[in-house]
Amino acid sequence: MTKAHEQAILEKLRSLPPERVAEVESFVDFLAKRQAEEQRLTHAANRLAEGPFQRVWDNPDDADYDRL
Repeated sequence: MTKAHEQAILEKLRSLPPERVAEVESFVDFLAKRQAEEQRLTHAANRLAEGPFQRVWDNPDDADYDRL
């Protein structure tokens, strides 16, 4: 995020009543939690896929591509 973007958001926040600021904070927390969950799911899927793909990637026919 650029400083200008950050400043614009801060100015908008300052114009809100306290209950709305709390609502914005709650929404930001929700977004952060969702982001973390998406990352955990992506990492889990990658770990699950490593085994099956290892058999595909590690074979003599594929060795030429390993040297590229």
